[in-house]
Amino acid sequence: MAKRKLAGAKKPAAKPQTSAQGTGNRQGSKLANLQRRAPRLLIMDADEDNEYDDNNGFIDDEAEEAEEDEPEDESDLEEYDGEDVSEQFEGLLDGVISDSESEDEAGDKASEGDGEENDADERTQYFGEDDEIEEHEDAAEVIINSVSDDDEEDEYLSKYSAASDAESLSSISSDQEDSRVAYYTTGADGKPRPIYHEIDPHYSSDDSDLEDVNTIGKVPLSAYDEYPHIGYDINGKRIMRPATGSALDSLLDSIEVPEGWTGLIDKESGADLKLTKEELELVKKIQLGENAGEVDPYESTIEWFSSKTEIMGLSAAPEPKRRFVPSKYEAKRIMKIVRAIREGRISPNKPKVRPEDEQPVYDLWADDLQEQQPHVMHIPAPKVAKPTNDESYNPPEEYLPSEEEINAWNETDEMDRETDYLPRKFSSLRTVPRYENFVRERFERSLDLYLAPRVRRNKLNIDPDSLLPKLPSPQDLRPFPIKCSVTYRGHKGRVRAVSVDSSGLWLATGGDDGTVRIWEVLTGREIWKATVGDNDEAVESVEWSPVKDSGILAASAGEKIFLCLPPIFDDETEVTGQELLAAGWGYAAQPAPVEQINKEQQCKWIKPSEKLASQGVDVVIVCRKTVKQIAWHRRGDYFTGVSPEGANMAVLVHQISKHNTQSPFRKSKGIIQRAQFHPFKPMLYVATQRYVRIYDLSTQSLTKALQPGARWLSSFDIHPQGDNVITGSYDKRVTWHDLDLSTKPYRTLRYHTRAVRDVRFHTRLPLFCSASDDGHINVFHGTVYDDLLRNPLLVPLKVLKGHTVVQSLGVLKVAWHPKEAWLFSVGADGTAKLWTS
Repeated sequence: MAKRKLAGAKKPAAKPQTSAQGTGNRQGSKLANLQRRAPRLLIMDADEDNEYDDNNGFIDDEAEEAEEDEPEDESDLEEYDGEDVSEQFEGLLDGVISDSESEDEAGDKASEGDGEENDADERTQYFGEDDEIEEHEDAAEVIINSVSDDDEEDEYLSKYSAASDAESLSSISSDQEDSRVAYYTTGADGKPRPIYHEIDPHYSSDDSDLEDVNTIGKVPLSAYDEYPHIGYDINGKRIMRPATGSALDSLLDSIEVPEGWTGLIDKESGADLKLTKEELELVKKIQLGENAGEVDPYESTIEWFSSKTEIMGLSAAPEPKRRFVPSKYEAKRIMKIVRAIREGRISPNKPKVRPEDEQPVYDLWADDLQEQQPHVMHIPAPKVAKPTNDESYNPPEEYLPSEEEINAWNETDEMDRETDYLPRKFSSLRTVPRYENFVRERFERSLDLYLAPRVRRNKLNIDPDSLLPKLPSPQDLRPFPIKCSVTYRGHKGRVRAVSVDSSGLWLATGGDDGTVRIWEVLTGREIWKATVGDNDEAVESVEWSPVKDSGILAASAGEKIFLCLPPIFDDETEVTGQELLAAGWGYAAQPAPVEQINKEQQCKWIKPSEKLASQGVDVVIVCRKTVKQIAWHRRGDYFTGVSPEGANMAVLVHQISKHNTQSPFRKSKGIIQRAQFHPFKPMLYVATQRYVRIYDLSTQSLTKALQPGARWLSSFDIHPQGDNVITGSYDKRVTWHDLDLSTKPYRTLRYHTRAVRDVRFHTRLPLFCSASDDGHINVFHGTVYDDLLRNPLLVPLKVLKGHTVVQSLGVLKVAWHPKEAWLFSVGADGTAKLWTS
């Protein structure tokens, strides 16, 4: 269609728009345009066929011709003031009346022509249904009612009718154009000039490329409350209303706030408005007054170009001398600091002391302590049990005890009572007396907090049987002694010493009665007896000579050592023994009585008295201190005597062939308990209270010192192969030492409940035993392999019980049979026993 021809000055035409933009703009500003054109709608009939062009907002040609015939009025171009109510609606109502008249004439001519019905239908579709028209009539009525005076109303109507042609200038183009124009003014050329509203540069403005999901524009969602949809998308399809939850869902949503919840509703979609993580972070930065963008405001300046102008960047000038000569000023400052350090005015390594106000203070009894970080291994402290009803000062009647219950509670022991109190009832809290157990309960609570474990420790779930080594069965390790076959009785008091001759037929014992007795092994019959102790001196040790067919027996009682030839052997054995003992008299000094011995000498070899000679004693060796132990060399010519109280002469080596005695040590290293020769090497083993020292006699030097870890060693013995040693101590332990492995024990055996008195190896079989004051003898199997890569095999075999404990003393001495798996033992009960297999 052709554009309307203006009666006065022509108004500039609006720019053409696309179909999508025209549709969106018409729908978005529909309500606003209708509100501005309310007076026009008041006069216009809804049933009239008003022609309107949706594409460009101009009326048809016939309506333009009808408007051209109407007279022009200069009052149409008058400007109005927005502050005055009459002037505010002057141009607006004039335009409405003029538009309505022109549209009436245009409608009459349109009925005669063809093709004009479509335009009228489009305009009818634009204005909507009857409901919308009624809303606009109401709005117009409000505007007319705003004029209080009837005369002013008539004046308005006269102005509207007079300026119909001039107001047609303000109804140009579409509703979008009307919404953009604020008012018209006369330009320099005399033509009307539109003054537009200021553009608000937000996302709903025309300059934005944001596409709205809902195309209802500025129509509020309340207009769709009675419809199942809330608007239309860009394709014209309905946007259905999102499902709303029940009251319970609303309550849950209010309790459990989802992530990004804002409590607002999206005006376009009707759904809950949620913010993303980036938006929440942006809001948080804005609230804190920080920079919302990812910009470091404190970034250091990078001088890409030097601020100084360099004529020559590099210099080939030689280095000045001042760079190589030490600075005197710096030397003075350093010396000043050095003097301050020497005088103590400066402490370079002084630890920093924290002020008292900064020292951390922890309240152990506070209830509002910060909770420790949850950890898998953490155990919280135990809490105090909450009081029950019966602990109230006014408990219910059913909690009060009866007289019988009170009597029963009083008669029960304190440790057996279920509760530490009896429920009582008081009339008021002021009458409650002091609690008697308050201090005790506080103390127990303190102990609970102090002793409570705070860290959970993982316990290893290991079968105890799997930790035990797989040892062979004792039945497979026979023979070993298992029972007592013979008991030798005759001594009065304790029996302290025992020894078996090399043939295994004779057993020698010595006891507190001062006698040395010889027994027949198989029958238990006493064969020979000699009293060697003076003034009831106990016989501390008896040992047979290892030389076969010699028959020499050494016994110690007090400070003397007696070399005896018991008359129990054949004539040839007796002659051999007498020749060995008599061969040394030519080397020794002239014999002298015992009373004339010089005490400063180490010892003296003398001939026995007639009484001792008649009993079979051939040689007497007088020492300075009490001899506790005798040990023979394997060749039978040397033997050692140990006197713990002898200091540097505690160990003396006696030679039978020369009747000579020598002390191998000049200085004593502790109290010596035992001494013994190596089975086949020139070595001497000496045991003190804590160590076993090994000396090489050929080089006269200390080769090794074993550390059993015992407090007081009582005895030790050397394995027949010479590479292993067992020790016994008064602290109830037996240790096995492998000399090739370490100086520390290879195994520590704790099978006794009291002090261990003696330990012995068997000379031929892989057996060893230990005797203790608990009256038991433990027999072990000990196999030593020739392969150095295999450790010794130690297996406990049998516990022999038969001796009686007298005055806390049990088994005092043991000895193995030289050929069989038999064991001899003597004890404080005055008997000697033979244990056989």
